[in-house]
Amino acid sequence: MKAWVVVAPEAPLEKIEKPTPEPVGTEVLLAVSHCGLCHSDLHFWKGEYNMGGGKIMKLAERGVTLPRAPGHEILGTVVSAGPDAVGVTPGDVRVVYPWIGCGHCPACLEEQDNLCTGGPQSLGVMNDGGFGDHVLVRHPKYLVDPGRVDPALAATYACSGITAYGAVRKIMPLRPDQPVVLIGAGGLGLTAIAMLKAFGHRTIVSVDMSADKLETARAEGATSIVIGGEGASARILEATGGPVPAVIDFVNIASTAETALAILAKGGRLVVVGVTGGEIPLSLAGLVFRGLTIQGTLMGSPQDLRDVVAMANDGRLAPTPVSCVPKTDVMQAMDHLHHGHVTGRLVLTGAV
Repeated sequence: MKAWVVVAPEAPLEKIEKPTPEPVGTEVLLAVSHCGLCHSDLHFWKGEYNMGGGKIMKLAERGVTLPRAPGHEILGTVVSAGPDAVGVTPGDVRVVYPWIGCGHCPACLEEQDNLCTGGPQSLGVMNDGGFGDHVLVRHPKYLVDPGRVDPALAATYACSGITAYGAVRKIMPLRPDQPVVLIGAGGLGLTAIAMLKAFGHRTIVSVDMSADKLETARAEGATSIVIGGEGASARILEATGGPVPAVIDFVNIASTAETALAILAKGGRLVVVGVTGGEIPLSLAGLVFRGLTIQGTLMGSPQDLRDVVAMANDGRLAPTPVSCVPKTDVMQAMDHLHHGHVTGRLVLTGAV
């Protein structure tokens, strides 16, 4: 198989050739046709995460070895399967759930692989992902039929779709006209607009530093748009008519978290998604007196992926903007994503 791989942190990706895996047991081999590009791929390329407070988490310290093909928003065609892989046939087109766990810890036994504590085996992180032309999946239960959904869009559901789904579920139940504030109008923010509308929500406020991205958010269904940055709290409160019950922060840096906490009503909930780094001072007594909840959300489960694909197929979940680029232009695509020049999601297609 051929793959674009990370050979060293922040070094240009290299195209290499390696033996194509042969599935055994319950394993399934797929030829990759579409692979979404995610900010997590940028973090993987850099080899580290900013954890705030001067702390850096090195991926090498977590057991990641190089060279490794990134890419976790994968859709492909089944090529072959091990003798114990039931329910798949060569030629089947499937979305791949990438956040595969150890298979043995309590979370994995409850099909919550994204919360694995026994040693995650995620595709595009611990194992080669969709930047290659083939990917090996441990079990057919991690494969989902995209149905009538456009393949490029369906691929993005493996990360952005289930992440937005998990975040929206965490702020529910809310009355349809209670304002929900989404900080960040990138691919995840736009997906969250579609997800809220799928849940029947009608009052959605999108916040971003880019006027162009905000206009896209409005076109996708945001009922109000607000420019972020200094003074954003006052502008949001003006747009919402007062404190809000829920904020989802897809950026999640110190300034956006402070804005979110400033606009929450008593009993409000902040769900944080982005992993850009940073920290905030926090009044613990203030959390009590205002009855606030701050909660992280980590991708989603295999069942979440099935649910999101089902929502898209039955018409509840509207499509979000997707742009396809040749996989051979992967470094240029990553540069565009890094500099914020992407509206919606980027999806790599074609041969390595």
